[in-house]
Amino acid sequence: MKDIDFSILDGITIAGFKGDIQNIDDTLKIVDNIQDSCCDGGIIQLMDAKAIAGIKHLEHGIIHGFNSFKNRLNIANDIGIEICLRVTATRQISKALDIIGLKEGEMDICAVLINSPDYFLDELSNVFKRDDNVLSGDESILKNIYNISKEELAIYSVTDILIDRTTELILEI
Repeated sequence: MKDIDFSILDGITIAGFKGDIQNIDDTLKIVDNIQDSCCDGGIIQLMDAKAIAGIKHLEHGIIHGFNSFKNRLNIANDIGIEICLRVTATRQISKALDIIGLKEGEMDICAVLINSPDYFLDELSNVFKRDDNVLSGDESILKNIYNISKEELAIYSVTDILIDRTTELILEI
């Protein structure tokens, strides 16, 4: 396998938020309006932060999402959705979105901004309350989301287990 190209992360901003989503479609329209205000094609991908085992896990998924497009091994046609697939280590878009997609009600949100101007972050901060602490990951929640066994946890950290699963996904394709 090739070395990981961390330069992919140069145009990426990762931010955590707390939000109360009353309606997912309305929230996505707000995000689309923010994206549409930029002529450079900036992208905002929102995810359930509770399904992320920290920045290292997220960065790993981002890098592999971009590499899948570069190597024409992408599953989704959208880089944001591809990142969701890679972070959740699944090949099924519906399953990935069930795990890491937005949910109605109060939730911790991870925002990945790709080639986005600074005001995208400001606009998101007008919609949600900025809180990067939501990006740290909770082992007990992650263990349930990803069906991680006690045997796995006796050997590896949750982050390493999820990164390994993403790597296994890449090898299957």
